[in-house]
Amino acid sequence: MSAEKERDMLCFFINGKKVTEKNADPETMLLSFLREKLRLTGTKSGCGGGGCGACTVMVSRYQPATKTIMHFSANACLLPLCSLQGAAVTTVEGVGSTKSRIHPVQERIAKAHGSQCGFCTPGMVMSMYTLLRNKPQPSMEDITQHLAGNLCRCTGYRPIIDGCRTFCQEENCCQANGAGDCCLNGDKNDDEAEREKPRLFNKEEFLPLDPTQELIFPPELILMSESASPQSLTFQGERMRWVSPSSLQELLQLKTRNPAAPLVMGNTNIGPDIKFKGTVHPLIISPTRVMELFEVTQTPQGVWVGAGCSLSELQSLLEKLLLQSPQEKTELFRALIQQLGNLGSQQIRNVASLGGNIMSAFPNSDLNPVLAAGSCRVSVISNGGRREVPLDQNFFVSFGKTILKPEEILLSVFIPFSRKGEFVRAFRQAPRKESSFSTVTTGMRVFFSEGSRVVQDVSIYYGGMGPTTVSASKTCQAIISRRWDEETLSRAYDVLLEELVLPPSAPGGKVEFRRALTLSFLFKFNLEVLQRLRDMNVITDEVPEKMQPLPKEIQPSLQEFQHVSKSQSEQDPVGRPMMHRSALSQATGEAVYCDDIPTTDGELFLALVTSSRAKARITGLDVSEALQLPGVVDVITVKDIPGKKVREMCGYEEELLAESEVSCVGQLLCAVLADTRAHARRGAAAVKVGYEDLPEPIFTTEEAIEKSSFYEPLRSIERGNVTEAFKTVDQIHEGEFRMGGQEHFYMETQSMLVVPVGEETEFNVYVSSQYLSFTQDAIAETLGIPSNRVTCHIKRIGGAFGGKVFKTAILACITSVAAWKTNRAVRCVLERGEDMLITGGRHPVLAKYKAGFMQDGRIMAVDIQYFMNAGNAVDESILVVEKILLHFDNAYNFPNLRGRAAACRTNLPSNTAFRGFGVPQALMVLENMINDVAMALRRPADQIREMNMYEGPSITHYKFAFSPENLRRCWQECKEKCEFSARRNAAQEFNLQHRWRKRGMAIVPVKFGVAFAESFLNQAAALVHIYKDGSVLVSHGGTEMGQGLHTKMQQVASRELHIPASKIYISETSTNTVPNTSPSGASYGTDANGMAVKDACQILYQRLEPIRKKNPKGSWESWVMAAFLDKISLSVTGFYRGPDLYMDWEKMEGQPYAYFTFGVCCCEVELDCLTGDYRTVRTDIVADIGKSVNPSMDIGQGLGLFTLEELKFSPAGLLYTRGPSQYKIPGVCDVPLHFNVYLLSNSDNPHAIYSSKGIGEPVLFLGSTAFFAIKDAVSAARSDSGLFGPFSLNSPATPERICLACNSPLTQKIPASKPGSFTPWALNI
Repeated sequence: MSAEKERDMLCFFINGKKVTEKNADPETMLLSFLREKLRLTGTKSGCGGGGCGACTVMVSRYQPATKTIMHFSANACLLPLCSLQGAAVTTVEGVGSTKSRIHPVQERIAKAHGSQCGFCTPGMVMSMYTLLRNKPQPSMEDITQHLAGNLCRCTGYRPIIDGCRTFCQEENCCQANGAGDCCLNGDKNDDEAEREKPRLFNKEEFLPLDPTQELIFPPELILMSESASPQSLTFQGERMRWVSPSSLQELLQLKTRNPAAPLVMGNTNIGPDIKFKGTVHPLIISPTRVMELFEVTQTPQGVWVGAGCSLSELQSLLEKLLLQSPQEKTELFRALIQQLGNLGSQQIRNVASLGGNIMSAFPNSDLNPVLAAGSCRVSVISNGGRREVPLDQNFFVSFGKTILKPEEILLSVFIPFSRKGEFVRAFRQAPRKESSFSTVTTGMRVFFSEGSRVVQDVSIYYGGMGPTTVSASKTCQAIISRRWDEETLSRAYDVLLEELVLPPSAPGGKVEFRRALTLSFLFKFNLEVLQRLRDMNVITDEVPEKMQPLPKEIQPSLQEFQHVSKSQSEQDPVGRPMMHRSALSQATGEAVYCDDIPTTDGELFLALVTSSRAKARITGLDVSEALQLPGVVDVITVKDIPGKKVREMCGYEEELLAESEVSCVGQLLCAVLADTRAHARRGAAAVKVGYEDLPEPIFTTEEAIEKSSFYEPLRSIERGNVTEAFKTVDQIHEGEFRMGGQEHFYMETQSMLVVPVGEETEFNVYVSSQYLSFTQDAIAETLGIPSNRVTCHIKRIGGAFGGKVFKTAILACITSVAAWKTNRAVRCVLERGEDMLITGGRHPVLAKYKAGFMQDGRIMAVDIQYFMNAGNAVDESILVVEKILLHFDNAYNFPNLRGRAAACRTNLPSNTAFRGFGVPQALMVLENMINDVAMALRRPADQIREMNMYEGPSITHYKFAFSPENLRRCWQECKEKCEFSARRNAAQEFNLQHRWRKRGMAIVPVKFGVAFAESFLNQAAALVHIYKDGSVLVSHGGTEMGQGLHTKMQQVASRELHIPASKIYISETSTNTVPNTSPSGASYGTDANGMAVKDACQILYQRLEPIRKKNPKGSWESWVMAAFLDKISLSVTGFYRGPDLYMDWEKMEGQPYAYFTFGVCCCEVELDCLTGDYRTVRTDIVADIGKSVNPSMDIGQGLGLFTLEELKFSPAGLLYTRGPSQYKIPGVCDVPLHFNVYLLSNSDNPHAIYSSKGIGEPVLFLGSTAFFAIKDAVSAARSDSGLFGPFSLNSPATPERICLACNSPLTQKIPASKPGSFTPWALNI
């Protein structure tokens, strides 16, 4: 190949259309090409690292050897454009559209209510579509496996699974379409009314799947594949060169000349390094067309697999060999298949190669320990010839490094057949069951001579126990040539403990857990080997316990809600499960989000520069190098702000851009403007900041308490006489509880576009915000202009959860300054990592509690102190403190109650509003205290809860009267529906029979106050226009962020105007149609905006009354035209004043809420005590939400906060967990296996529209039931070790915390590190 050859023409197809690209840049990923070059914005950018699935597309390739077409899903954010030569790409736009024909996948996800904010929906559609292209009648396991790499933050996955389940061949169950009662419930009921229970959707209405309607693979690409003599391809970018050789010889020459050049197959390793670490490779070699890398050769000893084979292809190959070979030969194959099923996501496995996985040499690799234990070897080639290298402890030399020379290429991998008497097993533990890097992983192999239990050979390798895959060779020596029995294994555990030591400050943390896992895995291997030896009649001993995997099959779910009244008009949609009004547009990719708005001429992109120190003086800000870079236009600093340079909240100021000092890592310093995203980000990386560290930064709550670092005011509230009550009780229990923070992880990151109109300092601002008026006011103050010059717009938000209010306004202010200074449109869209770094999240809480109670379980006195880590700015923390104290009684009537709460000022990024607004933290502490009381009394926790619950006419600790009747009804109905007593007994029986697996149950109530305690925020307005053709346009002050607010407003208008919902349209929320809006939050959006829309529509309908009387048989359209001709105004502003709520903290009384929403949840989990893994076996929820405006919107959200999501900060205050690879939100694998939701019937609420209740936030806390069920299971495990009574388990209940709390004999072997004797890898925030 000529070195001078500049660049080739790239040729591929997208959605059936040919694309040729002369200037393909190796750094351009398919995602940015689709969105920016082709304007195909249906494919979303959620994380940029292949971790969320929002950018999933289908790639199809022709295989000339087999003359077949292969379809596979892939992450467009990791697919280099240059790698697509000869491929056909299908995006969500190519699957179907509302303009032509929607595809059954799109229809079913939409109509099953599986699209809420909709940002994840195109990715879900593409994963499911690809599965159906390969397997038109999939199993439920196929579906869950293919959706495992797609994250959703809104739905809890249940409706998505329900919609996809309808494609299953075996799915003829009456529940598959959201039916009410079901044959699975046991009793057949012929009663007609029972059979006609309302359903969330009707499967019979769905379009059938017709494979003949799909796009055909372009014949041109087939001809190209079969006729072209392979040529090498070269693409030259701005900084990198990409060469794709066509032969092995050419590849060897390239690698010899450029030994440092990486080989890229799937780009799942090099891609993230380039994107997140800023790595630059002058040359990238892509050997995807070198056929020798894909050859598979079977020999009598095993199989040689080409290093270029994808992990999916490897899995398929091994599954085929499994069927063709006797079981004794496939031990290693089975272990590898098991690991492959959990390694990455389907999208990653489809592109990542076997060779790449080995050569990455990740310390916690899932495959390498198994390959090494299985005596695999690799064939490598260079200009010097071929050689075979064993995959053993010498192969992996250091982090990310192997023994191979730089110029050597891994050609193929030999995977041997196992021998008779040989057992191979693989085990892994990861923060999330699927699509997650392992914490610890292992491959173990043992070989016995026939009929003997004496070990001939043994091999044990671990990942996650050091910088490389490690061999437990000393442990193996302690086992070899000995009988496989308790004596040998006991010795082996002790040797292993000494052999695999981790320093207490080891990278990745979790040191005790990781060490415990090494023992647990060996113990599990022991049990499995004993079972096999017994099955083969080699031994006759009783095996201690047969190790079974946790259950994982998702069952059909049940949703029960009330029929609308028979007298209700068929046209009236209120109370019916109406599909989200944008669901179909979201499923086809047509729905427009902020960053989907087309770019304007001259538009600039803004990238932020943030502090790398937690507490320091800024000594210099050098932007000269940044300004020299290609495409960089300007840098915005604090000096450029023409108006107010700070935002005020609760009496404190927060700088927009830091001027002289920084107070956290991630604080905003300046912003770089450039012509493209890539140029702006490179410019931001080139800005040099000088610091002088300041002493004693504060990170933890304990440090803040010690130094009295609080935001004022500190709040307290008391009922009765707590001090005196403690003197009269039978028992007192004191405890401490921690609850970690949480990242919002809205699927759409912070996004905004500021467009100068061009005259009189007027700006149009398109911003993904929950509170448009707040953003409008902030921008106006920052620019020193009146608010009437700033118009904020938003069509929809891709999730918010409280995180798009305060920080969004600050970011919009900075972006507006840039637009004002340059007089050009400026766009700012945060990367996932910087969004997580900058924007804060839920407040971590440390609480100290004291409970005084009687022997019969009555709790007479409660005293709780809450300390929450607010961060470096006050934000909304004082308001969160207040809400904590207004809710910390939850559902219980304690006669003597005292609460104190403080917001701690620390040097972490400031925390902010988050769904629940402090209530989940408040209730979690209280419910944990009640659990402790139950344990101290050795009584079931549900008895203690029920005994202390509000009953009859009640009054809260702030003197607000209410009726708890519906709370009690929810409690009783939940216990009945979930068969609590019978299942509780069954769980106890299960626990008696199993030592290492335990079941736990919990039932927990919630009482949640709805509306804003700040009374002025409860107002709302709406603007309704009727046009001459009878169509109606509704504008209101709420923002649509997945909660279905626009859909519910459409339902309200439909009822009040007596017209079909199809005549009503909601375009966007904007400050020029409805001014002075309130935030969309506090579960009050429907209550307030619904009343405003109702008010406007009622006025309009009354205006039409004279026209209707004149022509009672006329049509709606005729009445509207007649009114127009009669000069009757067809436009009205509706207004809702909202209730006058207040709270007097001096008197400790008030009415801060309009009403309470109640709910009760019962949860059952099954726990693996050896690893801390668990499965939610069943969840039942009964919620009192009044008369639901739309049951399909109100059923089913929220899990993860209490069991999975964990933020980690370095000792210097840097957030480690800055993306989906480090921070785990729930996936499909976390859905309760049985999930039943019941809306309480015959419930009225006179305080809200149509007797409904706010639901968005109240039910979130019910996810804590899984935590308490886990704690119940842990308690059963501890009792087997002779441990009884209250114990500490903090939230979230991660596998690490669960495993260590179980305190098994294996865990007890691990020596604890002495606090203070080392610097931990992560702070305990």
